[in-house]
Amino acid sequence: MRQVKNIFIKELRSYFVSPIAYIVISIFLLVTGWFFFMTFFLFNQAGLRNFFTLLPVIFPFVVPAVTMKLFSEELNVGSYEILLTMPVTFIDIVLGKFLASVAFIAAMLIPTLAYPVTISFLGQLDWGPVVGGYIGAVLLGAAFSAIGLFASSLTRNQIIAFIIGVAICFGLTLIDKMLFFLPSSLLGFFGYLGADFHFQNISKGVIDSRDVLYFLSICFIGLYGANLVMQEKR
Repeated sequence: MRQVKNIFIKELRSYFVSPIAYIVISIFLLVTGWFFFMTFFLFNQAGLRNFFTLLPVIFPFVVPAVTMKLFSEELNVGSYEILLTMPVTFIDIVLGKFLASVAFIAAMLIPTLAYPVTISFLGQLDWGPVVGGYIGAVLLGAAFSAIGLFASSLTRNQIIAFIIGVAICFGLTLIDKMLFFLPSSLLGFFGYLGADFHFQNISKGVIDSRDVLYFLSICFIGLYGANLVMQEKR
């Protein structure tokens, strides 16, 4: 765990010394702030439902932008070989990078706490769905981070890693919206695969073990895939 902690600190620090991190955060806050307050004053409702409805659409673009460099950059410049000479395992590297990306996404969400605080002064806010929504946002961000990490392990090119990550994450977001193309016998299975379906359940303030298990399973699959790919490239 000490090696995981060291890699976590190294990667998290590298985020905040790069201008890309601040650009991603700024774009995320501008987009969510614009759409949230526009719909808030339009519907005149004291709630964050519109904000949490927007996250599964924005995260498939934001999270891969955060994770695309984690392996691709090191593979491109050759620093990954230097990392392997240190007393670390592949699991240490994958977990350290994954936890750093999740921590960065959590930090990116912190400024949005101003939204519920502002609403609470303007009306009676139900804090249950708000807490559930932020828990769901972290879980969704963790799942997409694992996918983005896997995409980054596949290629030395950060742009290609970004495109692969977006394609997979956006596919998981939209899969439960495309069920009308499928036979009725497969609706339950593919409906369960939809990330937005599980996120919206949690954002209502109901923490169901099936929804939590879904996100943890996506994390495991993504991290396991990244671990296998990096072992093959050793």
